[in-house]
Amino acid sequence: MFDIDREHPEYTARKAAWKQYRDLYVGGEQFKANAAEYLIKRHREPSDVYYERLHRVFYENYLGSIVDWYAATLFRREPILSFQGPSESGKAFYQEFVEDCDLRGSGLSDFYRRVLVEALVSGTAYVLVDFPRSATPAANRAEEEATGRARAYLVEYGPQEVINWQHDGYGNLEWVVIRTSTLGQLEAGEKAWVRQTRWLYFDKTEFRTYERVDSQQRHGQPELKDQGRHGFARLGKVPVFAFHISEGLWLANKAASLQLEHFNKSNALAWALTMGLFASPVVYSDREWNQMAGDSYYIQLGPEDRFGWTEPEGKVYQIAAENLSRLKDEIYRVCYLLTQAGGSLSGGQAQSGVSKQRDFTITQEVLRAYGDAVKDSMKRVLRAIEAAREDGLAIEISGLDEFDIGDFSSELEDAIKLLGLGAGSKTLKKQILRKLALKYLCDVRQETKDQIVEELDQWCEQS
Repeated sequence: MFDIDREHPEYTARKAAWKQYRDLYVGGEQFKANAAEYLIKRHREPSDVYYERLHRVFYENYLGSIVDWYAATLFRREPILSFQGPSESGKAFYQEFVEDCDLRGSGLSDFYRRVLVEALVSGTAYVLVDFPRSATPAANRAEEEATGRARAYLVEYGPQEVINWQHDGYGNLEWVVIRTSTLGQLEAGEKAWVRQTRWLYFDKTEFRTYERVDSQQRHGQPELKDQGRHGFARLGKVPVFAFHISEGLWLANKAASLQLEHFNKSNALAWALTMGLFASPVVYSDREWNQMAGDSYYIQLGPEDRFGWTEPEGKVYQIAAENLSRLKDEIYRVCYLLTQAGGSLSGGQAQSGVSKQRDFTITQEVLRAYGDAVKDSMKRVLRAIEAAREDGLAIEISGLDEFDIGDFSSELEDAIKLLGLGAGSKTLKKQILRKLALKYLCDVRQETKDQIVEELDQWCEQS
């Protein structure tokens, strides 16, 4: 019998790291609540001292800022989508789909921004393409459209939720199991909260849904709630698409150890500075010392006794501060963002303009690599939806390759020069005018974009 809750060995090996990377990315109260897992206890440190340090813990979240910067910069301009073909109903669907791809009001760019963030934190993200369920099959395509059964939508999952899978000889998914867990109430007005766990199983033709409810009184077993053929059954394809990035571009994996080292050293330095504010009394005496010292006490010294205070010289503090600065720079360096660090690894010396330009060139190449990964995933998902719906449209995606918002007039001048070189080529003229128009109007509705492209094509054919 198939064990729906069995975990893949790779999932078991990586789930602890995924939790750590998520805490490092989110920071704030989530990190502070789990700080005991990351704040290292000193050798033979008294428990009360450690717990006081734990209570005072703080976290400088460089990783979260870096990941969000990449996601925001990559989608500064939305990708350019093109749907070409005679099917007007198909175009109407994709116009709606691009504006609301998950039935929760998320545009396709916003959805993939979240997918990219998940991949930068966890190394992988998953996109499920689903269709509304129906107890009876539709008689024809018109009924599918009228009842909303052909309204594909997307759901994103992190690798923490995809617990088991298997690939065929070509590297494609044969089946996959997704597990989600939520805290809720079975009925409105109930006082008791229960944990509801849900398993989604997909293979190349069928889906199965299992559920289990856990409460303080009982721990149930997974029960089969629904099953049937999914929307990609005719294609013989699992409707789950993995969004992978290479190990070298997995930012959380590259920066996590440095971020943890910075966290422990910054907290150690802060603790030492705090303790340094409270100088300790020192009594030099040959007699046995048994007096109490403090704000509400006094001490009595003999003629030969001496009294003083101890305080640190500060050399170790300077070394620690310099090391923290270097760790911060190293976090940005391994994430290809040294120009954002506010310093350099060359002893804090200022960089030349050429050096800064070279560093940012590297960052741009990394952004283009992320852009290529996003466009590839979008193409696979949208073309699979098109094949399942049989819209008969050619889908192309471009953009996500320019990250400096410059003067549009310079691009316009370049386009004019290029049009002059390619005089007589209607295809070149179409492509240039499309790119210029869609880039300039990147934030308008997809319906308007499609209308503009169609009108430009007609004008180019007639001119």
